[in-house]
Amino acid sequence: MAGPFGARSTTDEVLAGVDLRGRRVLVTGVSAGLGVETARALAAHGAQVVGAARDLAKARAATEVVRAQAADGGGLELVELDLASLASVRACADALSAKGELFDLVIANAGVMACPFGKTADGFETQFGTNHLGHFVLVNRIARLMKPGSRLVNVASSGHRFSDIDLEDPNFDRTPYEAFVSYGRSKTANILFAVEFDRRHKARGVRATALHPGGIHTELGRHMTPEILQQLVASANASEPAGAPAFNWKTIPQGAATSVWAGVVAPAAEVAARYCEDCHVAEVVEGGGRTGVRAYALDPERAKALWAKSEEMVGETF
Repeated sequence: MAGPFGARSTTDEVLAGVDLRGRRVLVTGVSAGLGVETARALAAHGAQVVGAARDLAKARAATEVVRAQAADGGGLELVELDLASLASVRACADALSAKGELFDLVIANAGVMACPFGKTADGFETQFGTNHLGHFVLVNRIARLMKPGSRLVNVASSGHRFSDIDLEDPNFDRTPYEAFVSYGRSKTANILFAVEFDRRHKARGVRATALHPGGIHTELGRHMTPEILQQLVASANASEPAGAPAFNWKTIPQGAATSVWAGVVAPAAEVAARYCEDCHVAEVVEGGGRTGVRAYALDPERAKALWAKSEEMVGETF
């Protein structure tokens, strides 16, 4: 059953009665926040979880709860992955490929948000390079390990509304850097990547979707001051029509709920090449409001163009 679930649903509520024994799942970013909760919920229902993280020592400590609550058949294996280094990404993908075990679900959860201007090890602007290009290479390199009936779930954000992608200047070489514009570009890219990945793989029964987890207090917001957070909340409330409920932060189990809903509960055809939020498929919107997805983030031609640009940037063809 795909519902009824909503903004306040938790991972445990969404997965109630779901048996994931025999399923194998890759989750990136399992050293904190949503990644840990996503891994915990899946393992607690019997899934074998492969958790990827840049800092394995931090991840081991953070995922003690995952191992402690793993159900019969469930478990956790950690692998090293630094999305800001294509050498690390390729090494991780090669190790997974060498092992040869297939995946039922890949959740591209890791990311950075609104950080100061910087560059990855390969010279890409940090947010686009980490949030999009790192996952682009990882997922494409292990795509053959995704069995028929499997899914890719890209954790994007309502922040995609800050900006469409810029294929002419992805690294801010010619335009002034703005942290939230960069974040918006990278999150739009996450959605477009899911759209094109789905088109390329649906014939063999592999589908892809993207989602907004909601507003949650996690380490992702480490670069934002309380004043910036207040401004974002005020802006979100101002975009709503008069009388609409005020913005409320989600708990981490509520924030991870849409990831597990889109990954194992919702019908694949319902979420494929779409954008989800609050455990449902979002509507395309062009006006204000806190919910919905911009049309440019689901544009199949933009998705194809981003794919080609991404291949050019990373020097690999998939």
